[in-house]
Amino acid sequence: MDLEKVKRVGIAAAYQGAEILRSRFGRISRVDKKGAIDLVTEADIGSEEKIVSVIQTAFPDHTILAEESGLSKMASEFKWLIDPLDGTTNFAHQVPIYTISIAFAIKDDIRMGLVLNPVNSELFTAIRGQGAHLNGSRIGVSSINRARDSLLVTGFPYDLQDYFDTIIQRYTKCLRAAQGIRRLGSAALDLCYVACGRFEGFWEQNLKPWDTAAGSLIATEAGATVTDFSNQPFNNGISKEILATNGRIHREVLSLLKLKERQ
Repeated sequence: MDLEKVKRVGIAAAYQGAEILRSRFGRISRVDKKGAIDLVTEADIGSEEKIVSVIQTAFPDHTILAEESGLSKMASEFKWLIDPLDGTTNFAHQVPIYTISIAFAIKDDIRMGLVLNPVNSELFTAIRGQGAHLNGSRIGVSSINRARDSLLVTGFPYDLQDYFDTIIQRYTKCLRAAQGIRRLGSAALDLCYVACGRFEGFWEQNLKPWDTAAGSLIATEAGATVTDFSNQPFNNGISKEILATNGRIHREVLSLLKLKERQ
């Protein structure tokens, strides 16, 4: 498989999806709920339809796994994982922090990932074994080696009420230890910001495969360490937790995420 062609098609699809998102930002007429706090808009759907159309035109025999339409009926060892609007809640509230995330896998091994920020046109890309890039320039993780000098980022799952106490316990420990914590509302963007050194670490749980497929590859190719909270290798679509750091603070953050045992 020609991964450069795969990347070109993915980028073209992302830019066409971005046109739809930009045209509808601040002009959403309806917001529906997939869950108590899990939103979907016509922008999500329109962007996904455009992205899928571009990819299927180039690769009609590939499988598609997209957030809104689910898994296509086409069975293939080649699979695209698509989040047409990562940051829907931000988008619905006219907060300009959202992305498009597209990844490509062969036999469930992520080989190409890209994340496009339609707001500022930052395009993060990676092909396995070839490093990570931002708008064509090579990127790498930061050199900070202590949590107290680090800026961390996290997110809260849609079912946070089911895990509220553990989420707050971890958040509190990290907040006390770090220089600061941010919550952007886009896991794909969080991972890319670790990749280019803007954040030293990101953690979250209960994400979907399309949330992390592209970003985890980009972070890894930029030199990040990506595991679950038990320091086991992160497996997209299987792991329920993700921790991505610059590597230098990984063990320190792992210790912060460790829950106290009940007495």
